[in-house]
Amino acid sequence: MQSTLNALVAKASTELPALKTRPEFEAAKARFVGPNGELTALMKQMGAVPKEERPAMGKLINETKAQIQVLLDAALRTLETAEIAAQLGPAVDPTLPSPDAGPGTYHPLTLVREEMCRILHKVGFSVADGPEVETEFYCFDALNTPADHPARDAQDTFYFPESARFGNVSKKNPEEKYLLRTHTSSVQIRTMLKGSPPLRIVSPGRVYRRDTSDASHSANFHQLECLYVDKNVTVRDLKALLDYIFESLLGAGTKTRFRPHYFGYTEPSFEVDLSAKHLPKVNKEWIEIGGCGMVDPSVFETVGYDPKVWTGYAFGMGLERLAMILYGIDDIRYFYQNDLRFLKQFA
Repeated sequence: MQSTLNALVAKASTELPALKTRPEFEAAKARFVGPNGELTALMKQMGAVPKEERPAMGKLINETKAQIQVLLDAALRTLETAEIAAQLGPAVDPTLPSPDAGPGTYHPLTLVREEMCRILHKVGFSVADGPEVETEFYCFDALNTPADHPARDAQDTFYFPESARFGNVSKKNPEEKYLLRTHTSSVQIRTMLKGSPPLRIVSPGRVYRRDTSDASHSANFHQLECLYVDKNVTVRDLKALLDYIFESLLGAGTKTRFRPHYFGYTEPSFEVDLSAKHLPKVNKEWIEIGGCGMVDPSVFETVGYDPKVWTGYAFGMGLERLAMILYGIDDIRYFYQNDLRFLKQFA
């Protein structure tokens, strides 16, 4: 029996490494260890072996089975390696030039942001930036947003755990929480606290809210907000600037209108509508584009400005909204999918 087992191992050592395909492997496996395989047939002969010889014979069979299994595993690994190599094709020469050496391009949101900043730079606005991680003071308290305001609810805002610490974002009050900013108005507060008026700033950047993603909503998106503080600033100045911006961006004849609204940090406050009959894929007389208003005196008092001396306006809008209007895009999710078929259209 031992010589038969040794001959079976020798046979497997010769045949299994020479296998080339998966069907050949499965057939060989069946011949050796399948229900009707050669090793299985030898195991069935254990009943005819004298009782006193069975332990030794069982040990020999188990050793033979283990040896054949090692050979089977090695053969399978070789086949799998060959299959992967066949799928990958010939080796790539990293010194060869890329087959797609076309020029890169800006993301459509970057294109709109940069164009808006250029338009505003022409009338004296400079770009201001701030952290995306904020505190409740800069995001809410300084903007006249009380503690019971819905915007401060955990269902609307991404708060960090109370144990979170950020070395580059200081707190005004020890008990306030860290959060992901819900608007870039916090940049306006930081800018006013750093310097004295007059000032004109535009603050583009990413913001976060607990919105369910769909064609017109995203949990993260981009805003562009402006602040102008000087003496004798009026609503007329605000309306004139918005007309200038949208005519520059969307073409001559583009008009804006105001509708009364409420924002905690401006008074009076307005929703801004945009005439859109001439825009592709819009075909509406008016569409809502953003919010604006005159800065509330309580905001000036918080940052140390005298509201009897200084006045100002602020307005904000979503960059995704502008890009969708400008390029005729009907789903906000396209901006975040990194689909080259979409992005290359803006090359």
